[in-house]
Amino acid sequence: MSYTAPTRDMQFVLNEVLEVSSSDVPGYGELEPDFTSAILEEAGKLARDVLAPLNASGDREGCRLENGVVYTPEGFKAAFEAMKAGGWNGLDLPEAYGGQNLPTIMYTAVGEIFVSANMAFNMYQGLTHGAVGTILAHGTEAQKATYAPKMISLDWTGTMNLTEPHCGTDLGQIRTKAEPQDDGSYRITGQKIFISAGDHDMAENVVHLVLAKAPGGGEGTRGISLFIVPKFLVHEDGSLGRRNGVSVGKIEEKMGIHGNATCVMNYDGAVGYLLGELHRGMSAMFTMMNEARLAVGIQGYAVAEPAYQAAVTYAKERLQGRAVTGAENPSGPADPLIVHPDIRRNLMDQKSFLEGARAFVLWGAALLDRAHRSDDAAAEGLISLLTPVIKGFLTDKGFEAAVNAQQIFGGHGYIEEQGMSQFARDARITMIYEGANGVQALDLVGRKLAADGGKPVMAFFEIVKGFIKENEGDEALNADFLEPLKAASKDLQAAGMYFMAEGMKNPNAALSGSYDFMHLFGHVCLGLMWARSAKAAQAALANAAADRAFYETKLATGRYYMARQLPLTATHLARIRSGAEPVMSLPAEAF
Repeated sequence: MSYTAPTRDMQFVLNEVLEVSSSDVPGYGELEPDFTSAILEEAGKLARDVLAPLNASGDREGCRLENGVVYTPEGFKAAFEAMKAGGWNGLDLPEAYGGQNLPTIMYTAVGEIFVSANMAFNMYQGLTHGAVGTILAHGTEAQKATYAPKMISLDWTGTMNLTEPHCGTDLGQIRTKAEPQDDGSYRITGQKIFISAGDHDMAENVVHLVLAKAPGGGEGTRGISLFIVPKFLVHEDGSLGRRNGVSVGKIEEKMGIHGNATCVMNYDGAVGYLLGELHRGMSAMFTMMNEARLAVGIQGYAVAEPAYQAAVTYAKERLQGRAVTGAENPSGPADPLIVHPDIRRNLMDQKSFLEGARAFVLWGAALLDRAHRSDDAAAEGLISLLTPVIKGFLTDKGFEAAVNAQQIFGGHGYIEEQGMSQFARDARITMIYEGANGVQALDLVGRKLAADGGKPVMAFFEIVKGFIKENEGDEALNADFLEPLKAASKDLQAAGMYFMAEGMKNPNAALSGSYDFMHLFGHVCLGLMWARSAKAAQAALANAAADRAFYETKLATGRYYMARQLPLTATHLARIRSGAEPVMSLPAEAF
């Protein structure tokens, strides 16, 4: 299945919606259109020519475990070398350790391209990026010097080890033990499951970040510490030593992402090194988990992008039936699928979601850059608030989009040789891992709304209100974009007020509506992105932009979202206001 990176749309968001090069965030001044275009086009070539051709074959072949060695699908090693040669993993990481120190927004845009081309493959370096970022945030100078350069270069890769057979989200139940040694190291013993990229044959070493309980930490998550546990021990000069006491028990048989080795990892007295503070492992691991949740949000819509591209091609080529208004292909036996209104509806649902999601995620990356490069606490609070929305809403809707793309193919979409089922199967995991989406909704309502006295959510409302007020004199923008956005924002505020009024006296009333709230919030975010995109498109047309078709298409797609998708906020609000009774009325034994 072919794939073309949507670089034109990315450039529009970066340069015309977010106006990155005129931002006061340090490092953004160099993000001129020619510079960002060169990076995106190069990433697009690697994705098109190297990664995408391995997507279907990697899915069919999968990974295998033989005599303790994990083998990746044919072609993956060569592709990994190409990824290393381009320095892509270090795009936004510090120059002192071999990175290029570009803003996170560029790593985010490039990441979408690589995920779309081959999600399973991209997870090997994606997890490494998160692991090295965690070491840089919490490690000692010696740990940074030992691990960061090799991981940034992808000579070594990284993983995160949280889940155990008896517990997933409830990490307070973990049983993996860490016994302190006289030399300051620890011996790690236990089993972890569902470890993505847990082992493979593409790098010299795999550096595992492992949650375990050391003595004296107490019960629950308070007793958890985080440890660096390399597959091969590392000598002081950086060379590799003996094999550590960590092994692969098996490779999981999964629904999708077959090209990624999802492993059961056994730790049998493996040597580990404390990362961060003793008994403060959860706070350290959240550095990687938060990055991973944003990365999974990208996966959610990025997997749907090539599915959409394939569906568009099929809808234009497949002849089926006649247009109800008269034949549009009179010389042929039938008209192409794309003439039919319901096919158009399906494709517009996908297109309007994908472009809105892209703008939303790149805005989120800009907030991350502002938070970290400008030490902006307000931006930090806002991206923290939006993280469960990005992860939960975009993966739910991304899976839906992938299934809708499959639907365009009819029965052929259900046949493996067409490749559409792989997109649906791969997208499905995004709703589950890195915190299942129900957990994201609980986090949003139970923790993030009240964080810092509610300042982040109030800041979001001010952003929406400010944009509407700033542009209310624009009649063309007002009717199609501002009024729908205003109505949706009122629905979101009304839901928040309901939680405040009912949540304290009946927590189930709030939590029963948390999933709807996450989707309501997501629609408002995409509505804001479409309103901002429409303003940029109108400005380009007013300035006689050469590419009129692009901007006119952008406006038509945005109008579709505002008219057909954004009104769902009213449905979500009605469901939230129904409270806990419809949800909780049945006793457990009645199910």
